Amino acid sequence: MRPFFLQLFLLFSVATCAQDIYLLIGTYDSPKSEGIYLYRFNTGDGTATPLSHVKTANPSYLSVSPDKKMIYAVAENASNGKGGEVAAFRFDAESGTLQFINKQSTGGDHPCYVECDRTGNWIFAGNYTSGSVSVLKREPDGRLSSGVSVIPHRGSGPDTVRQKGPHVHCTYISPDNRHLFVPDLGTDKIWIYRFNEKTGQLTPGKQPYAGSDPGSGPRHFILHPGHKTGYLVEELSGTVVVYRNKNGRLKRIQRISTMPDGDASFPGSADIHVSPDGRFLYASNRGTSNTIAVYRISKKGTLSLAGHQSTLGRGPRNFTLDPSGKWLLAGNQNSDEVVIFQRDAETGLLRDSGHRIAVGRPVCLKWVVR
Repeated sequence: MRPFFLQLFLLFSVATCAQDIYLLIGTYDSPKSEGIYLYRFNTGDGTATPLSHVKTANPSYLSVSPDKKMIYAVAENASNGKGGEVAAFRFDAESGTLQFINKQSTGGDHPCYVECDRTGNWIFAGNYTSGSVSVLKREPDGRLSSGVSVIPHRGSGPDTVRQKGPHVHCTYISPDNRHLFVPDLGTDKIWIYRFNEKTGQLTPGKQPYAGSDPGSGPRHFILHPGHKTGYLVEELSGTVVVYRNKNGRLKRIQRISTMPDGDASFPGSADIHVSPDGRFLYASNRGTSNTIAVYRISKKGTLSLAGHQSTLGRGPRNFTLDPSGKWLLAGNQNSDEVVIFQRDAETGLLRDSGHRIAVGRPVCLKWVVR
């Protein structure tokens, strides 16, 4: 009877997986898009089935609450100087829909990043244009209350067009919930804050910031699943910086290009992710390159280039690896399409699956696994 029960378990697991994995796509407003789009994603064959759509202004970044019951989306606006907002939506896995609950001002202009802390009680937002970090409180029912704090950054960089002032581009909370890492494109720094999960307060870390090369433009930061290595993608220079992380202190150990050999065009590097197995790192380039760089991760956390993959579209602002690690989805903002790649688990390299999701100006892709 054991083979029968094993087959039954495997069939049930596959069915449950197919039913419970959802893909959220945030967009910029355009004639082809207006809000957040929800799909059911099949990890077996890499296809996506549309489920629902909710209207909301410029949801360019999304965050899923730890309990998977709420979705938070920025409204990347600056309404007559009054700042942008974060909107709260209740996620209904049975119907595959999002229900708007409320929204709150971030106290800053053009928020482009949002993240929940590990308890789910606090929401961080990065305000790009005003160069500040906001902390909002989540109430027990999931709605947002007014902001706890808004911390403005100070400084500039050598690029007189892009770095006249601070531009926060990411708010990444550490797995232990004790440190918030905040890359600032305008000041060429990763600002490091200590976080109090009981009060929601941010205070400067023992190492207040990790400096980047002048004019590099820090954009997104992540930590390896082992938590000892951090990776920063730099938009203006087209580079990835590797850091050793020790209790919120960052020490640079490597800097490597994201661009194909011989490509001297403006990189516009955007997003960065580690594969679920922790063996490979991926970073996207926009500009005219429109590629994803693939790196092998050594046991020490350093990188070696494995190759580049065209995103088969324009403007890969955001991409994501599905929880199984089998698929990589690239959101090509400027060609109104998400391209689905199959990932080789041994080499880390990508190949076109032939599957596409047609959606206007896709700029953020997130998973909900129930």
